[in-house]
Amino acid sequence: VLATLSFADSDLHSPPLLSTDVIVQKLMAANAQRSQALRGYSGKRVYHLDYHGIFGGHDAGMQVEATYTAPNRKEFKIVSESGSKLLINHVLLKLLSSEQEAQEEQNRKELEISPRNYDFSLVGTEHTPDRDFYVLAVRPKGSSKYLYRGKMWVDAKDFAVARMQGEPSRNPSLWVSHTEVEYRWNKIGEFWLPVYNQSETQVRMGGKAVLTIDYTDYQITGVNRAGPRSPGETSTLPNPAAVSADPH
Repeated sequence: VLATLSFADSDLHSPPLLSTDVIVQKLMAANAQRSQALRGYSGKRVYHLDYHGIFGGHDAGMQVEATYTAPNRKEFKIVSESGSKLLINHVLLKLLSSEQEAQEEQNRKELEISPRNYDFSLVGTEHTPDRDFYVLAVRPKGSSKYLYRGKMWVDAKDFAVARMQGEPSRNPSLWVSHTEVEYRWNKIGEFWLPVYNQSETQVRMGGKAVLTIDYTDYQITGVNRAGPRSPGETSTLPNPAAVSADPH
């Protein structure tokens, strides 16, 4: 009896059984709807980078105010900097430039979560006290520097990506041997926006760089209730070059 109740309880908390294709189609449709509605937001970020290599350890930090205006404009105001100037100039500032570069139309197409860019497969479901998720494995169809290989957690109610773990489809530079990225989103009002990123980059000549980005204090500054517009912020995964650290 206890075993039967346990299985029944598990079924009660599992999201509806859907095929991979249906989950991906619902994800794309929901992303398109949210991105058409989201016209702007502002928020704060805290970047922190720790690098340990053959020449010792170094760290750097940066606080940034970010604003997004649909469909493709991002602006950053640096509030404070601390630590290694070398890491600030050669890593942290480059992350901001890479994120702005990814907003260009052609680059955004390569960042899209779609069957054009990825092969998807359903590997399971996950239940938490707050939400249920479909867990999808994603495999890039090409070698674009904007694609990932790994897993994503899709919210079973909103069909939004809430978490992603993986690695870039190709290394950002010859100095890097491997990079692992974890990215998390939370629901802010009606929209799913990034709240945390951590990446670990292994350097070929020895050493490791750990980057964390915390996103806080979001304010939604523009919402469109009218007809369709060009896709906005929420229809893509983050540019790997903007969330992973290459200390060289």
